[in-house]
Amino acid sequence: MLSDDTTLLIVTVAFALVLGLFMLDARQPFASPVRAIFVRWARWLVFALGAAWISHDLGFIDRPFWVLLPAFFLLWLLAETLRNWLAIAALSLGSQPLFPRFTVNQSGEEWPTHPRLLRLRDWLRAQGFKPVQALQAEVGPGLKLRGSFYQDATATVRLQVLFLPQPGGTLAVCHALSTQTASGTRYMTDNLCLPFGGFYPESWLVERSPWRRSLPRLVARHHARLARAGETAVPWTDDPLTDLNAQQRELERVNTELGFLFPPSEREERGKITQAGRYRVWKEYWLINYLGRSARYG
Repeated sequence: MLSDDTTLLIVTVAFALVLGLFMLDARQPFASPVRAIFVRWARWLVFALGAAWISHDLGFIDRPFWVLLPAFFLLWLLAETLRNWLAIAALSLGSQPLFPRFTVNQSGEEWPTHPRLLRLRDWLRAQGFKPVQALQAEVGPGLKLRGSFYQDATATVRLQVLFLPQPGGTLAVCHALSTQTASGTRYMTDNLCLPFGGFYPESWLVERSPWRRSLPRLVARHHARLARAGETAVPWTDDPLTDLNAQQRELERVNTELGFLFPPSEREERGKITQAGRYRVWKEYWLINYLGRSARYG
């Protein structure tokens, strides 16, 4: 058993760690999904350590510290599960569409003028990627998802650079690459940090890697997948707006047929997402936010 002084030292160090991570995160103009994972685990650990130490030291609960620690660890899990489940229920019952329609971004706010992002744009130009279209979609009251679309020199690889609004006014920058093949298969490689939980059409082979934040590595991974498949890539003919909105309609159709969404006639009374669908979203939320991985889609 550890002494009270040792236990207090552990709690103090853990608290200092999570405070430092929060301060570091607050000073960044862009949200880091990888850093956010460490912040969540540190916050969870500090709560369990702090609550167990206070309860034991002040005599609130007559149990050893190392018995209280896992109990409070599980209490945080229960509270976080309840909060997430309520958030998913609110999403299901809300008026905001799960698959919003995109429009052309004519606001002039296509690309943030931050040195790191300007260097990213220069890298895209150096690699032969050319801008095609800038789109946006409303994902919440006053919140817009913005994306700039690029294509490589052969027009077979389409890249989405997505700017996701985050709490606190920061942005998370994510990337998604897509390629169509002569067989009708669509290969998609992205590092999106948003839980989906739904179903993709059978012809879509999606690989999501939230940990892979480097765009050059993501592009290399996409090309490696195409090379391993041995299929013939075909150039994109539709503009991004037409294709993306068609994707949204297809996703809604597939997820309604497979039971992730209720039929439109039942949504006003029961919400949009079925109970099985809510469980899938909740599960993927935990996978992405605490393990940095997503469910396998093919």
